[in-house]
Amino acid sequence: MESWTAPHVPALPGHGPALRLHDTATARPRETVDPGAERASMYVCGITPYDATHLGHAATMITFDLVHRYWLDQGLDVHYAQNVTDVDEPLFERAERDGTDWQVLGLRETALYREDMEALRVLPPRHYIGAVESIPSVGKAVAQLLAKGAAYRHESGDVYYAVAADPAFGEESNYDRATMTSYARERGGDPDREGKRDPLDPVLWNAPRDGEPSWDTEVGPGRPGWHIECACIALDYLGEQIDVQGGGSDLVYPHHEMSASHAQTLTGKRPFANAYVHTGMIGLDGEKMSKSLGNLVFVSKLRAEGVDPSAVRLALMARHYRADRQWSAAVLAEAELRLGRWREAVSRELAVPAGAMLTAVRERLADDLDTPGALAVVDAWAERTLSAGGEDPSATGLARDTIGGLLGIDCTR
Repeated sequence: MESWTAPHVPALPGHGPALRLHDTATARPRETVDPGAERASMYVCGITPYDATHLGHAATMITFDLVHRYWLDQGLDVHYAQNVTDVDEPLFERAERDGTDWQVLGLRETALYREDMEALRVLPPRHYIGAVESIPSVGKAVAQLLAKGAAYRHESGDVYYAVAADPAFGEESNYDRATMTSYARERGGDPDREGKRDPLDPVLWNAPRDGEPSWDTEVGPGRPGWHIECACIALDYLGEQIDVQGGGSDLVYPHHEMSASHAQTLTGKRPFANAYVHTGMIGLDGEKMSKSLGNLVFVSKLRAEGVDPSAVRLALMARHYRADRQWSAAVLAEAELRLGRWREAVSRELAVPAGAMLTAVRERLADDLDTPGALAVVDAWAERTLSAGGEDPSATGLARDTIGGLLGIDCTR
């Protein structure tokens, strides 16, 4: 699947400290790559393209774009994969509601997502893979799980994964069974379905259904389940173990727990990811933002209204990525003001030296992506330049490259 055009990432002098991120599984910060490593790998769960791109998507992708940028700044060879769940129940439901073909809907919303990512200066993944592209791999993996006794056929013909096959199941989320059952019920699972060995067992392969697409594979006709899709894409393109698995906090369970369990059972290696990293949720004016409430804010709509994508990006970085945070007109206005001050400072012919700013921005990002701290560092440099002037003609170039390279903000306008 085609991704999008990468923005220019300037080379910066020197390197910062190793990147540490909060790992959900251990509830503590961890270095994301082993000391001395030359390669870094990351899998981030992408969109189900029935709608694209709301601010929750944007906040998540910006977070892992910062990881991508920091790793590149460290001189690492970054292997980043992201999926598109271009065949799933939500897509069918929206297509039926709108009276359109599910494939047309998926293609249209995926194209819009690519435009939004490019506008937000998000670096594209090396591997951008649709669920449909992964179907042969999923069929093979499901057959392997059946052969291992880690999966079974339901009386309906659907194939389920047996969570009992993984002795480490639950160690990613650390939730108790009651919480897991509740989240499974809320987030696409079917814990109340009769005939399952365990209420938590997730579907691996959906048997053919009227009105739904089906593909022939070695496990039989049908289509993939949600969690196994991501496990197979990550294994195929990144290897048996990865450095970071990322997504929103709503993916901790069941999605990331299940996809990691699938991968670990297939390979016999654990943990699947060195760090499981999750972003907070975005609300609107004090309320949860969700499709059910009908209050999603879309990046494309903001762009159509003339909002600068760099201001959107700054607004979403103004609080820490793990925090649930609110979007409002005031939040956007503050970001637009900040962006204007930065651009004014960078436009000066002379400025205060920017080397210390680069060092401090790197230090803040290395500490679990402390973006509020990083933005404050740039604020201080901009204020000193605007209030006192400066004597260094090269400082604005270094400042511009720091802001653009590490934070992804365009200060050239």
